[in-house]
Amino acid sequence: MIRIFVDSSVLFAATYSSRGFSRDIILKGVKGNVKLVVSNLVFAEVALNLEKDAKDKLYLLEFIKEFVPFEFVRATKKDVLSAAKYVELKDAPIVAAAKKAGVDLLVTLDRKHLLGKPEISKFIKAQIVTPKEAVEIILIIE
Repeated sequence: MIRIFVDSSVLFAATYSSRGFSRDIILKGVKGNVKLVVSNLVFAEVALNLEKDAKDKLYLLEFIKEFVPFEFVRATKKDVLSAAKYVELKDAPIVAAAKKAGVDLLVTLDRKHLLGKPEISKFIKAQIVTPKEAVEIILIIE
């Protein structure tokens, strides 16, 4: 089964909108087509952003956390410092968690810091893709 690390941007999009590729990835996880992996930090970051931008969606985030069968991974300080050699410090906990989890894909909407960065992909030993690309990969595998 394909293992997918969902970063904060994707989880925010899936919570904020009832449509789109980010939501499709979450639904694939619910159906058991993929294994979704996150860290508590991802949920904390999304909660903060929803608190600022869309308080009315906070209940959906809690619903998703409760009912989607996520695998939670926690990167150590050493893991984060190692990842910080390849990415900005603010993104290092996400990259470190994805590496530690041994995922096949890191799914993100972060074009500035994560997408199109082969050195990060090589470090985590996984593809870094958009939600649309992830759905396309999932459909090929199914």
